[in-house]
Amino acid sequence: MDFTWTPEQDAYRMEVRRWLEENRPQSLGSAADLETGGGDAIWNRLKTWHKKLYAAGWAGLTWPKEYGGRGATFIEQVIFQQELGRLNLPMGCNVLGVIMTGPALMQWGTDEQKKRYLNPILTGDEIWCEGLSEPGAGSDLASIQCRAELKGDEFIVNGQKVWTTMAHRSDFVQLFVRTDPDLPRHKGMSALLVDMKSPGVSVRPLKQITGDSEFNEIFFEDVRVPKENLLGPLNMGWQVLVATLMHERFGIGETLGGTEQLLHALVQVAKAVQLNGRPAIEDNDIRQQMAQFAIETTAKKYNGLRSLSKRLKGQMPGPEASISKLLSTDLGQRMTKFITRLLGEYALLEGRTPLAPEGDWMRRILYSESLTIAGGTSPVQKNMIGERILLLPKG
Repeated sequence: MDFTWTPEQDAYRMEVRRWLEENRPQSLGSAADLETGGGDAIWNRLKTWHKKLYAAGWAGLTWPKEYGGRGATFIEQVIFQQELGRLNLPMGCNVLGVIMTGPALMQWGTDEQKKRYLNPILTGDEIWCEGLSEPGAGSDLASIQCRAELKGDEFIVNGQKVWTTMAHRSDFVQLFVRTDPDLPRHKGMSALLVDMKSPGVSVRPLKQITGDSEFNEIFFEDVRVPKENLLGPLNMGWQVLVATLMHERFGIGETLGGTEQLLHALVQVAKAVQLNGRPAIEDNDIRQQMAQFAIETTAKKYNGLRSLSKRLKGQMPGPEASISKLLSTDLGQRMTKFITRLLGEYALLEGRTPLAPEGDWMRRILYSESLTIAGGTSPVQKNMIGERILLLPKG
């Protein structure tokens, strides 16, 4: 593979960079606000930013033009993501809809479903969340028990979902339910497109250790869902689920700027912190650890490009996306912990405290733990890598 950018790609990068620098909003809130949606004021600014991205053709770059996208290449998407990361700007307000529900609809949806849902996802007019985990089914999603019984032209849904990101802001949920309890676990599941305003749907935000509340519980009590809102074949929801999660892991792992941004922050902290009367970056042990992080960040980037090559050949994301997801969360967590050690007791100050270092590192260290769970736990990713890539026997 040739890792150099072509002149055309360099020109495209400059086009992206100029537009973002000229149009980026003055204030979207802190990094924590951007990740969690913040309060109503922050949320409204995120929606405004999303619509600005869409109007300029930057939302859903790789989506087909018929659905409102630009029909761009995946390389162009990667370059755009890198430039977003360089300026610490978010993708918009409907990230899960764009990287998960939208691609799943393109792959599994009927023509009517695509026509109805895809464009409002891209414009940010309809926000989506994912109904996956349950109190008794976290990483083992084949164990879900939320039930949907088909009666005439409607499904009747009863059950609960938990850890549902942005459910309190969402208009719809891509919901995975048990439709035939007598079939094997992987064959009695279906996917439904559910209006969050339906009678019987209630949302309860969950406050986390960071103080944020982007996760939620959702309760379904005799919720009626039209039969035409079935996504994919009846009782074949496991295939829809796997495809949806692969798109998510590709979205999480292939945002190539994440760990690079963190590495840059580490360099800045090491320059600013004093160790034995001189900048920490001049200490040999510190430099050795930073070099190791730089090596792993580069290896992760090249693994992401390997995944990208598969997409360029027209193939769907596969289990190799688990490698990028696993590397991203593990490396990001270790770098965050290393930075907080460099900062010492100052890292324990809340971001709004006057003496707190820039970056809100106490929140970051707390939040980094959750990334080993979100999108599939690290042990699950290791199992997928072992079984589907290395072809090891199942334990």
